[in-house]
Amino acid sequence: MKSFQQFVTEAYDKELAGQATRAPGEGGRVNVSRKKDRSDMPSRYSKGNAKARVQAVGGKKTAPAPSYKGRKDIGTNKPRSSVEQQPTRERGTAGLSPREQQRKAAKERRAAKAGAKTPTRTELLSKKTKTVDPNYKPVKASGLTTKERKSLYKKGERTLRDIRLKNLGKKSEKELKHKVTSK
Repeated sequence: MKSFQQFVTEAYDKELAGQATRAPGEGGRVNVSRKKDRSDMPSRYSKGNAKARVQAVGGKKTAPAPSYKGRKDIGTNKPRSSVEQQPTRERGTAGLSPREQQRKAAKERRAAKAGAKTPTRTELLSKKTKTVDPNYKPVKASGLTTKERKSLYKKGERTLRDIRLKNLGKKSEKELKHKVTSK
């Protein structure tokens, strides 16, 4: 039988302290945040396969984008489910007329009789996997803000309008059959 003093010294032993419990992460997280520091980003992203998030600040310049907001369920110990309810019917079947519903049910019965496989519960509830085209290349950021992009677009439209008016010998855009500029 251990004395209370021995029990306390073993319970609060510095070497064993970290094994039983984990310290919670910042912001009330249940686990420690796995987010990388910005300090190690240049070395990580120089490999070529990933890039730091940037946003346009204007003048064809970009700056590091602010970090994402934390999830609403931070601090709760409820794990996100690996199962998600998937639709059991095809899209648009809710608006079928009674006759069409009968026809569809008969078709399904014939398919089942012929040996067509019906999806099981796990197949219906399992998450759909998203496949990405291996040749996909993300669009390169222009470095322009929305306002700058729109002004550049309108400038091009005006130039195109002037060229068309000059070639057709007209004086204003109203004389053209099809307008060039939007608005």
